[in-house]
Amino acid sequence: MAVTGPRQSGKTTLVRAVFPGHAYTSLENPAQREFAESDPAGFLKTFDKGVILDEVQRCPRLFEWLQGIVDEVREPGRFVLTGSQQFGLLSGITQSLAGRVALLNLLPLAASELRAASLLPPSLDEAVFHGGYPPLYDRHMDPGIWFANYVQTYIERDVRQLLNVRDLSQFQRFLRLCAGRTGQLLNLSSLGEEAGVSHNTSREWISVLEARFILHRLPPYHRNFNKRLVKTPKLYFHDTGLVAWLLGIESARQLSTHPLRGPLFETWVVGEFLKRRLNTGRPSNLSFWRDRSGHEVDLLVESPEGIQAVEIKSTATPTADALRGLDQWRTMTGQSEPRPCLIYGGDTPQRRTETDIIPWRLLVSAHHNHS
Repeated sequence: MAVTGPRQSGKTTLVRAVFPGHAYTSLENPAQREFAESDPAGFLKTFDKGVILDEVQRCPRLFEWLQGIVDEVREPGRFVLTGSQQFGLLSGITQSLAGRVALLNLLPLAASELRAASLLPPSLDEAVFHGGYPPLYDRHMDPGIWFANYVQTYIERDVRQLLNVRDLSQFQRFLRLCAGRTGQLLNLSSLGEEAGVSHNTSREWISVLEARFILHRLPPYHRNFNKRLVKTPKLYFHDTGLVAWLLGIESARQLSTHPLRGPLFETWVVGEFLKRRLNTGRPSNLSFWRDRSGHEVDLLVESPEGIQAVEIKSTATPTADALRGLDQWRTMTGQSEPRPCLIYGGDTPQRRTETDIIPWRLLVSAHHNHS
């Protein structure tokens, strides 16, 4: 099996806990990598009882040798691969191990996981400000210090490995501009223009940040209900703590009056739905709907029961205006099941005639029907 996800999301901790009898080696280690590259057969023979190969994309030669061994000795779970770079890991798997490996994506901790461990911050703003990276909880790190180090040590280093970025300050500016656009339609041209790079460079940098599980694109819903649909994806980060740091937010208190509190909350909610899905080994079932008249539903969740429309508002008091997009969706599709819902920043659940009003804490503690 293979586990992929951003650096520091807990991949190694997870697989070592699940496979305690396996040997462990990291291909970030230059000595191990040199052994694996120069003598892949000898390297793999060292681990006859099962092994966790960490950051395996650093040694692409291993994949074809793994294929031979897996085909010869059909022993599920003997090789456990992890990697934080989607490109390298996925291309290695698709070229040599297609159909032979179960692939799981592990994002930073979901709020429901933090709650189960009694680690969920007490308020919504604190939950959004901290995000879900495990070191902030098990090592009680200061988010400002940890994220500064994370960006420098991992994101910038990885980007230098993948791309020939001559001006790192330009890339830093690009990353901050992306943070300011979380929850918005992705406009590569305006993003590139503001960062001082070309449209192509902008597209390339977005792809790399996506491959590193820093951000993701939410696709627009594909069915056209006789209206001109917006066909551009929306941009979201996987972790709101990282976005808050990139925006220069230094405390949860500062977040409560921040102009981007709404998009940050939306990013957090979309992230919760995505993690719930990926944590069960299934691909994303999420999209959004918007037409050119300005009608919009923040999130559509597809399931065997149908499509659930979800509106997201950071306000502590739900208003009739907040339900307008859901009303439009219901009128247009004629669908009332699964019941549409509004997830909001307040504390009181309400069951209205046609819509469920769900406080953020309830999203964390219960699964409802959002599978």
